[in-house]
Amino acid sequence: MRKGFRQSMAWLHTWSGLIVGWVLFAVFVTGTASYYRGEITRWMQPELRREATITPEAQARAAEFAVAHMQAHAGEARMWFIGLPQPDRPLIELFWRTRPGAPPNLVQLDARTGEPAARRETKGGDFFYRFHFELHLPPLWGRWIVGICSMIMLVALVSGVITHRRIFVDFFTLRRDKAAQRGWLDAHNVTGVLALPFHLMITYTGVVTLALLYMPWGVTAAYKGDQRAFFAESGQITQPRPAAERPGVLAPIGPMVRAAVATIHEPLERLTIVNPKDANATVVAVFEEPHGLSHEHPQVAFDGTTGAVVEVRAGGLRPAAKTFTTMVGLHEAHFAGPVLRLLFFLCGLMGSAMVATGLVLWTVARLPKAGQAPGLGWRLVHGLNVGTVAGLPAAVAAFFLANRLLPLDLAGRAAWEIWAFFGTWLAVTLAAFVPPPRRAWSGAMALAAGLFVAVAVADVLTARTVWDDPAWFLGFDAAMLALAAAFALIAHKITRYVAPTRGRRSNAEARPRPAAQARTAVQPVSAGREEAGLRRERA
Repeated sequence: MRKGFRQSMAWLHTWSGLIVGWVLFAVFVTGTASYYRGEITRWMQPELRREATITPEAQARAAEFAVAHMQAHAGEARMWFIGLPQPDRPLIELFWRTRPGAPPNLVQLDARTGEPAARRETKGGDFFYRFHFELHLPPLWGRWIVGICSMIMLVALVSGVITHRRIFVDFFTLRRDKAAQRGWLDAHNVTGVLALPFHLMITYTGVVTLALLYMPWGVTAAYKGDQRAFFAESGQITQPRPAAERPGVLAPIGPMVRAAVATIHEPLERLTIVNPKDANATVVAVFEEPHGLSHEHPQVAFDGTTGAVVEVRAGGLRPAAKTFTTMVGLHEAHFAGPVLRLLFFLCGLMGSAMVATGLVLWTVARLPKAGQAPGLGWRLVHGLNVGTVAGLPAAVAAFFLANRLLPLDLAGRAAWEIWAFFGTWLAVTLAAFVPPPRRAWSGAMALAAGLFVAVAVADVLTARTVWDDPAWFLGFDAAMLALAAAFALIAHKITRYVAPTRGRRSNAEARPRPAAQARTAVQPVSAGREEAGLRRERA
């Protein structure tokens, strides 16, 4: 602290941002893509046909198909999860585990026939959604890593605001003709300030979303570790019913679905069946959340063996639970209409740009002097920057491209798409350490541009015969071409970039002043502040 509070905050902002910047960029990019999670999945499964409406009768019939499949293939599981068909995704989605810790079983059935759905295997937009908070790692590890990085992100945001005393003034200034360091600092300030409320909101609510994972001690002490009892008492789920440890027969599921739809006037989303072969089986119908900020799902619980309604949960959350669900709703933005969702998406892009410009600024501020070779630390950060900022978008494009080029009957096709994603990301990162810095940046950006162009071309050539809405698919391809144009422009700018030079001083300015005048000259206060600011930025 001997250098002053703001200087200490500058040091904290610089190093906290660098340490987690690569992870945060990936979290921002995949989280931003998740705002269009459903649309991405629809594009990656073009064989599916959207329905205008799904009637309660059609959902009841689909639930009967689902239960029949579960009884034949998931008899040992203690819980069955059934995703019912929706207009934009007319599939029955089944999920179960045979025992705790076992790999999950995922099956998709045709809603009309109950047979396995004829569609290409893919994770779709769900891959980006899960990666956003799990990094494609074991869930516990991934969520802890993302949570720690998010907490450090909050520190970086607050320390950044404190550090940049003129941050709102600098927002209106983009000095491209000044030194490279000044230009990158201005870009970092603009992308940070323009969406600063969004950055603070999305980071804080992201941490709160998994608060019980990071701070479970209150629930552990008050409920003896029984989190389901906590969620039931706070009004977020129906009251759990213990197993009777006696065999029972599940009642017909169709009447329960019809009764649930008649009780709650919201779209029915899924069913959860607990202890399906027990005399105390429970069927819970879970509905989509009502329009609004709070992320709460109305629920109707049935006695699984008699079909009688046991409990109805529709609103009435406790204040603390209401606050929590509102923060979750803010983070996921399910309440947002098309315009507001687009605004969230653009703010997410600015968040990605804020992290990217901060990473690049670190290397620009520490460029070795002419004639000096860069150190190992600088080369490592530079290579990771290229691999993250350019390699991750290239990996996203490779993921989309693999969806169109891999054989439809390939075993483990969804896993191969993910391997294409990580393989491209790793290849770009490793390649970034080989050429000179400028060629590494321009080459990686050009590769990303080429891959996004290839995505649009491959879609038109391979999938146009199965499009159910050609205008919609062409719109998605247009978005891919827009991304390609952006990366191509960046590659061009990097290739043609010429470092700015100071203009020559006039003869009067160049004329030496008398020694006495030089000794007594005093710089203006503003010039002194600017010089001190640049020294701090170089530090």
